[in-house]
Amino acid sequence: MKPIAVTMGDAAGIGPEIIVKAWSEIQHLTGNNAVVYGHSGVMNKAAALCGLPADIPCIQCGDAALLDVPPGTVDARSGEAAYLAVIRAVDDTLAGKTSAVVTAPLNKAALNLAGHHYPGHTEILAERCGVSDFAMMLYLPASQVPGKNNEGLAVVHVTLHCAMRTIFDQITVENVLAKAKLADNFMRRMISDKNRRPHIGVCSLNPHAGEDGLFGSEEAAVIRPAVDKARAEGLLIDYPKPADTIMIDARGGKYDAVVAMFHDQGHIALKLLGMYSAVNVTLGLPIIRTSVAHGTAFDKAWSGTAQAGSLIEAVKVAVRLASDGNVPKPHKDTE
Repeated sequence: MKPIAVTMGDAAGIGPEIIVKAWSEIQHLTGNNAVVYGHSGVMNKAAALCGLPADIPCIQCGDAALLDVPPGTVDARSGEAAYLAVIRAVDDTLAGKTSAVVTAPLNKAALNLAGHHYPGHTEILAERCGVSDFAMMLYLPASQVPGKNNEGLAVVHVTLHCAMRTIFDQITVENVLAKAKLADNFMRRMISDKNRRPHIGVCSLNPHAGEDGLFGSEEAAVIRPAVDKARAEGLLIDYPKPADTIMIDARGGKYDAVVAMFHDQGHIALKLLGMYSAVNVTLGLPIIRTSVAHGTAFDKAWSGTAQAGSLIEAVKVAVRLASDGNVPKPHKDTE
């Protein structure tokens, strides 16, 4: 397996610290075959903070000015360096130099302050890889889901980083179907029994799944038709259920994946099950990308208190996907 690329994230956040804390385990998981895309000076400072060895291989991204960025602050210098690290890691993985990208958190405000106007990692990755059919998925290992076996639980989001008032326009039959298919594809790779189809649950958009139209028509007009199309294509998928109860079934082992209609609907439920073990996976890319499922945590940055569990799980998933040698090759945009 070629090296795993680990991006440092925002220098003012907890990214450098969690990488340092997780590095011994990362090297174990990858067979001493991982490299950080970031700034060596920042990584050395993080190692000193944690009292750990500063022998982490680093592909330099960003200049010396990065060392002057105060902890826990929004700064264009750290936004620029974080962006450059992601771009270089993605390009190297597309070129076959590395086998997967694992990202520490960047700060969206710093990213935009540096002139890179993206809502987050996911959109950068999709543009750089030239894809339009993609999704953010949160994945929880089976150890955090009482009713699951070794496959874990995934939540895929139909809409992502956008204002709540824009969500309804994006809930279309095509979008719901596309995300269901991405969820099915990912979990088919994770399931050990290749003869078993993943079981997918679908969240409603409205309270009580619309209560037969009393609280909204999207379930009948959009989500159910999308499920019908998915079933016609062979997916094992249920009709929409109320979002406030579906995760109880998922936690109990009924579902391998759940399709959520918007960001917080999926994030809150999954993070309550296992905040520090959850993994962010970008679906639909021609490369493997996993990430921590948390942000830069400016409130605790450079205090030595950050937890590295999510990063370790992200590396585990990246290694598992890279080892199976079956990275999907989606259609690239030509516009």
